[in-house]
Amino acid sequence: MPSSPPPVLPEPERMVAGLRSALPCFKHIDWVQRTTSTNADLLNQARKGDGKLARPWLLGAHIQENGRGRAGRTWQNRLGANLMFSCAFDIFLPPRRLPALSPLAGLAACEALRGLIGPEYQRHLVMKWPNDVHWRFAKLAGILVEITRAGTSRLAADHHVAIVGIGINLQDARALSKSLDRQVADWSEIATQDAHAGLAGAINIVAAVARAWYDSFNEAVREGFDTLPQRYTRLDALAGQHINVLDDGRIVHAGIACGINELGQLLVRGPDGETAISAGEISVRLQK
Repeated sequence: MPSSPPPVLPEPERMVAGLRSALPCFKHIDWVQRTTSTNADLLNQARKGDGKLARPWLLGAHIQENGRGRAGRTWQNRLGANLMFSCAFDIFLPPRRLPALSPLAGLAACEALRGLIGPEYQRHLVMKWPNDVHWRFAKLAGILVEITRAGTSRLAADHHVAIVGIGINLQDARALSKSLDRQVADWSEIATQDAHAGLAGAINIVAAVARAWYDSFNEAVREGFDTLPQRYTRLDALAGQHINVLDDGRIVHAGIACGINELGQLLVRGPDGETAISAGEISVRLQK
């Protein structure tokens, strides 16, 4: 099959116009040429507050000068090689339920991206806990979820603002794999193999992921997280794998990955039984 070029990033004004048409449920949509961090920008806006519900918001940038990933990692990017944006949502949940939003965001994004590729290739797009999207076990997209209080616009004790940012590799996978010393995937690689993926433009990709987050978060607030473990099973990249769980480079758990629970915690079965692993500074790596 002939290769397809990666999605071209339209000018910011065209991105905004296309996204406003595709996402009427979003109250505010911006796309800029350059910023420091879309997550940081939306966090600052949320903390200011204005006395009313003003979300969901979407903010994207062609270049992020200090884009952030989980555990303080930076997101490498150059113009046209990455699709980077963040969304802010009003969330009404008790604090103990908030960590489940991180794997939920990964699930929703992975499901949305699967919807843009052909059925025969969808099984190659999977999720690595807590919320990385992988193509054939190489990282395609990373997600960062940050929670803040709703500032002066807080309407109830359980009112929070969730900021969800994503970086999707459009190209440069080979160079990134070499510089990072780990396997990285990009959308152009998928488009080379699958004609459906080649038809997905940048606006289509952003709209699909943002809409999936909006729908999934609303469902979680309305109905809870009962379906989270089952949804995760369908996309689980670690199921049945022997894994190490590391904290600051030190192995703290080892065993077999057994899915997640309703709190979004990774379940690891070891010699002493099953352990629930929380998100945060912990990383999970396949044993060699």
